[in-house]
Amino acid sequence: PAPSAVTYALDGTLAVVTLDDGKANAMGPAVVADLTAALDRAEAEATALVLVGGAKAFSAGFDLSVMTAGPSQAKELLGRGAELALRLYELPVPVVFGVTGHALAMGGILLCAADLRIGASGTFKLGLPEVRIGMPLPGFAAELCRDRMSPRWFTRAAQLAETLSPETALEAGMLDELVEPAQVGPRVRELAAELAEAVHAGPFAMTRRTIRADLAARLRETLA
Repeated sequence: PAPSAVTYALDGTLAVVTLDDGKANAMGPAVVADLTAALDRAEAEATALVLVGGAKAFSAGFDLSVMTAGPSQAKELLGRGAELALRLYELPVPVVFGVTGHALAMGGILLCAADLRIGASGTFKLGLPEVRIGMPLPGFAAELCRDRMSPRWFTRAAQLAETLSPETALEAGMLDELVEPAQVGPRVRELAAELAEAVHAGPFAMTRRTIRADLAARLRETLA
């Protein structure tokens, strides 16, 4: 079998997950399954989770060859992707993303499930291009992004499918901080380690449920 694009390492009590297929990090069934397995491990053994993209992209979204293969394949992948996003959104430990480049469609949606998003500055594209590439924005995606994005930008990004630069994404609420590309990895680990040290695990997990469980449960119902 081809090597997985997803690698998992435990660095002390920090779960460090890397998504890197050397290309655009398209999310097909195998990548979604491997990321889900990584979340299972992180939830069992880590005090914080780091997810870092590859040199070219964080992720350009779902694998279009699967999404255009037929309605059942598209529906299946969408469902699994939605569940992955909700798992991230509800994870009972801090979640910090290293957004190494382009983050589009499902790649952009996942940004709205993380606690902190450290982006690489540069000529990268971020956003929710669905309606400009002939697809409706899924309901779970709209709600996750509405939850995190600046109201001033939500309509422009989600409904009008505007492409955002890293600077605009910062303003829109899709990123929290910008650093030079080479600094993304170190900065993400530094922040995650600080959070793991600073927050109390039990109260953090309880607060996560308080803040997010209702929306997650509602979205799971609509998915079903």
